[in-house]
Amino acid sequence: MTIDTQTPVLEEAHAALLAEITPDGGERREVLDPATGAVVGHAPVHTVDDLDRAVAAAKAAQPAWAALGHERRSELLLQAADAIDANAEALAHLLSREQGKPLNGPNARFEVGGASGWMRAAAATPLEAEVVFDDGETHAELHYRPIGVVGAIGPWNWPQMITVWQIAPALRMGNTVVVKPSEYTPLSVLALVQVINTVLPEGVLHIVSGGREVGAALSSHPEVGKVMFTGSTATGKAIIRSSADTVKRLTLELGGNDAGIVLPDVDPTAIAEGLFWGAFINTGQTCAALKRLYVHDDVYDEVVAALAEVAGAMPMGVGIDEQNVLGPLQNKQQFDIVDRLVESAKASGARVVLGGEPDREQPGYFYPTTLIADIDNDHPLVAEEQFGPALPIIRYRDLDEAIEMANGVDVGLGASVWSSDRDAAREVASRIQSGTVWINAHGVVHPMVPFGGAKQSGYGLEFGVEGLKALAVPQVVNG
Repeated sequence: MTIDTQTPVLEEAHAALLAEITPDGGERREVLDPATGAVVGHAPVHTVDDLDRAVAAAKAAQPAWAALGHERRSELLLQAADAIDANAEALAHLLSREQGKPLNGPNARFEVGGASGWMRAAAATPLEAEVVFDDGETHAELHYRPIGVVGAIGPWNWPQMITVWQIAPALRMGNTVVVKPSEYTPLSVLALVQVINTVLPEGVLHIVSGGREVGAALSSHPEVGKVMFTGSTATGKAIIRSSADTVKRLTLELGGNDAGIVLPDVDPTAIAEGLFWGAFINTGQTCAALKRLYVHDDVYDEVVAALAEVAGAMPMGVGIDEQNVLGPLQNKQQFDIVDRLVESAKASGARVVLGGEPDREQPGYFYPTTLIADIDNDHPLVAEEQFGPALPIIRYRDLDEAIEMANGVDVGLGASVWSSDRDAAREVASRIQSGTVWINAHGVVHPMVPFGGAKQSGYGLEFGVEGLKALAVPQVVNG
């Protein structure tokens, strides 16, 4: 494998980390750095036949893995978390170069830390059999048994952390797993799985790096009992269709177009940084990022000005440069979506407060941090999920109207309410149609707090006890 690290001190660590990703003689393809266009490495091109072999091996290994019991499996997951930590810097640099996100801020090092943290949480979360009925004659207990083989299909925006969100609870509950990473970020996940597999028994965790046909085959494979998927709503619908013949269990975390509602009692300066990171974490490439901001007329200008001041001070550039906290968009397709939506907003007469003019001569898919004010709610930049660093800010005067606008899309992953009155914020939150509503924050997740979407943002819960239950078959033992 050829790895251009641009960081000599890490060259040896990268070589050791990635040495076994591509077998000698296997077909490979180049993976490019979205910030520079340089070659990061070469990913294997696996086929449906490779997938079939991985599923068969996972199925063969599953009974022995389940037989180890929760305590031993949890011990191994904790050791896997230790292995991630031991390789954290090399994993973060690879992630930064392949995905584009900077090392610092809530980015690459943060993501690798989240991967080990969620692994530890899955290992430590208790899930005991529950007595659901006992009247002296009938005794009924609810147990949770392994499903078998779980397919994990991951995205390119948080490739390592979301992979762990999928595989950690699956493994903890006694399943074996076959991972299919995004075609845009295969190296990061291949390296992560390689590190984890230094601890796990052979055959328990597999990875197949291929194209869409491999993902389609995984979602319809007769020996796969559950599919976990994070990605677009359109792909989620395709997985639902392809999984129907085998009646697979599904957990789908799909697209979002998250709204934030700012009430008139806020201190604009106090909330500005929270609004910024809610919208622009990972350069806006987060399903549960703040993508539409509704601000009351009384504080509109002040909120826009305070947010612009924070956003304008955040450095954007190549991820492995330590000073940057914002990076490029991961791929040209996403750059073009953001560019199209912002250009349309500008043509409509909306006000560009910040950004909106990418340097098309520089290398990489960099789009500047962009704030668009005085925009109509029905504009495509508001109605569509931009998934990038461009935030539309809509003025409102009537709270009922703001709530109606926030609910006026067919997705509902997350939302937020911003107010100095927590009770008032909670009342507004109760009227918003989304899986999570944050108060005075946006997009903050915790390994013990269930997370999932409403409407076409998917179904099923992840994290905590509910996340473990979702990776098992409930069984009632009655008698």
